[in-house]
Amino acid sequence: MALHILGLNHNTAPVEIREQVVFAGEAVGPALKRLAALEGVAEAVILSTCNRTEFYLESDSGGVQALANWLKNEQSLGEDVAKALFTLNGDDAIRHLFRVACGLDSMVLGEPQILGQLKDAYRQAEQSGTVGSQLNRLFQHTFSVAKKIRTDTEIGASPVSVAYAAVNLANQFFAGFSQHTALLIGAGSTIELVARHLVAKGIGRLFIANRDLERARHLAGQFNGFALPLSELGGTLPDADILISSTASPEIVVTLEQMQRAIRARKRKPIFAVDIAVPRDIDPAVRQLADVYLYSIDDLDKVIVEGQSSREAAAVDASRILEDETQRYLSIERGKEVAPIITALRDHGDSLRAEVLEQARRRLAKGADSDEVLEFVTASLLKKLLHQPSVRLREAGEASDREFIEVVRKLFGLDPDK
Repeated sequence: MALHILGLNHNTAPVEIREQVVFAGEAVGPALKRLAALEGVAEAVILSTCNRTEFYLESDSGGVQALANWLKNEQSLGEDVAKALFTLNGDDAIRHLFRVACGLDSMVLGEPQILGQLKDAYRQAEQSGTVGSQLNRLFQHTFSVAKKIRTDTEIGASPVSVAYAAVNLANQFFAGFSQHTALLIGAGSTIELVARHLVAKGIGRLFIANRDLERARHLAGQFNGFALPLSELGGTLPDADILISSTASPEIVVTLEQMQRAIRARKRKPIFAVDIAVPRDIDPAVRQLADVYLYSIDDLDKVIVEGQSSREAAAVDASRILEDETQRYLSIERGKEVAPIITALRDHGDSLRAEVLEQARRRLAKGADSDEVLEFVTASLLKKLLHQPSVRLREAGEASDREFIEVVRKLFGLDPDK
């Protein structure tokens, strides 16, 4: 068993492919249980965000293939998705997990949200019973590494995030925000960040729409905004100069027809829209409308410039720390692999010692000379300890097994020339 990763992310697949492999909300638990039931899979964690869906498995190589088949068959994935999937094994998989947790593999270098998302993914796997001792040790070390890198470097110093990038792009589109209205769809952490940035830049009016109206009210109340249910979205769209959406809905939230009606009501006054969600919330066909400027999350990487340069310098230091921590973790794990052998070796030696000691006591009880008994004890123990190694060395010599002979020489620190 070893760590294996199968998945896709913003580096390997565009949003139209990534949105086909999303596990969100109540879908995660059942998916984890089905995944853990696959042949060869012992432990599993699923990380599914707008930029990546990655499966972390403690399994044999057959478990990875079983997962790939499960994704293709049960999730009805096309060949375009299959081609976008990547696999990482062993040391490379561990290194990748550390990079993800530290934000070094993110679209926005060093973004802090990914660590929280990874912790949530781990907790969901714990609750589903798909985390065992191996993934538990790995993820706890991963969280420790991420904390160390954020403490010891400036990787998270500049306020760059997907939310910041979306608002920054809108700011380039409009001369100012004070005379404009923003409609935000969703009530999660990303929308909260968007709202915070919009208010900081002096947005005129702020509407927050969400399926759960109470969550929308709670969030809108923090920013003197207005809350509305998704059922009233069509009536508010005509007021929106800025539309930013980030929900976990598996279905389209804003349809082409709704946007067409909104544009007519606005008398062709343009709408700036950013769809941060994966799967997408806004019908991609909206791009065809002349008066709507629609950007997806993949478009944001072209405008994430401000604040990146300082993070890139910090990323060099972060990568160095990450490599050291990777090697430290691997050393600890490899040490644990031989721990049972070391224990067995000590137990074997102790059983031989106890056997010879009992023989020595019987000799002393019969009145044997103490010096004679000491000679017996040392000679007998030495003979018993070296018997099996000597037999194996003779067999290795007869078989010309030079590699084994060299290992024994190094093990006992022997110099044949002396």
